Amino acid sequence: MATDVSTLTPISITDVEGFSFGHWTDRTAATGCTAIIAKNGATGGVDVRGGAPASRETDLLKPEQTVDVVHAVCLSGGSAFGLEAASGVARELEARGIGLDVGPTRVPIVCSSCLFDLAFGDAFTRPGVEAGIFATCAALDGDADTLEEGTVGAGTGATVGKLLGADRAMKGGLGARAFVLGELKVGAVAAVNACGNVVDPATGAPIAGARNAADGTKIVDLEDGMLAAGAQLTMPLDRTNTTISCIVTNARLTKAQATKVAQMAADAYAHVIRPTHTTNDGDTVYVLASGGIADTAPDYPIDLLGLVATRALEAALVAGCTEADGIHGLPAHRDLA
Repeated sequence: MATDVSTLTPISITDVEGFSFGHWTDRTAATGCTAIIAKNGATGGVDVRGGAPASRETDLLKPEQTVDVVHAVCLSGGSAFGLEAASGVARELEARGIGLDVGPTRVPIVCSSCLFDLAFGDAFTRPGVEAGIFATCAALDGDADTLEEGTVGAGTGATVGKLLGADRAMKGGLGARAFVLGELKVGAVAAVNACGNVVDPATGAPIAGARNAADGTKIVDLEDGMLAAGAQLTMPLDRTNTTISCIVTNARLTKAQATKVAQMAADAYAHVIRPTHTTNDGDTVYVLASGGIADTAPDYPIDLLGLVATRALEAALVAGCTEADGIHGLPAHRDLA
């Protein structure tokens, strides 16, 4: 099950120039973090649609702010506690001489967003400074030509379809997909921890989500259930869901253009997650543009770049669930399939 990408060619996300990726994973505690590193810097943008995001340095990405380079994005579990992992990323980058030169040292610009996984594994084990350092070292010192997906990194404790209760939910996870179009490369990393169900955007077929009460082997349509409930609808699990993503591209972008691409790519959430952007979801999409595309390459239209980013994010959201494996008694897509 995947988005129709007949006009695009799939590539590994590690093939996008200017970026490296690493995870820290604790399957026992069901939490983790993922570092997306741009050691030479990248232009950043962000789109925040969640009502209760746990984030760091998102204001800095506004086009009117003066800092115009980002060195890393850290996606993490642990809710607001997980923001500590970004400090670990910053410390390791500083130790390697990566960051803005401020005289006595270099200050790495590290943006971060966290998802809520405290109710799934161990609520008191969260990604911290050491986890961020580990993920950064894995990104910069590793030589893998692919990025591991599924129940890893920021997706370790991710779950989906929680509207009918945690006992009827399914395992979410982390997905990473990328495409090339001419000389343009665009990829997406997504940790899928949604209140709603995850579906194939091309067919609407369910992939993971709330299961039926009888035997837990079928995924129910949450949107139909919400309509049937009408005024009696209740939305539990307040502020315990967030799908967090980062788009990476070799394109040359300004901060305003990166922000627009983030806004367009956020449509992937609506295509794949149903319902999405609810009062229970703190959704965020980052964009990092390395400018690593060849100098002779054309300037691809922003609307085209936004479309490719949307396709990449759709595929990453789907992969986050299809690549996940069940842990702590909660089944994944492959268990039902």
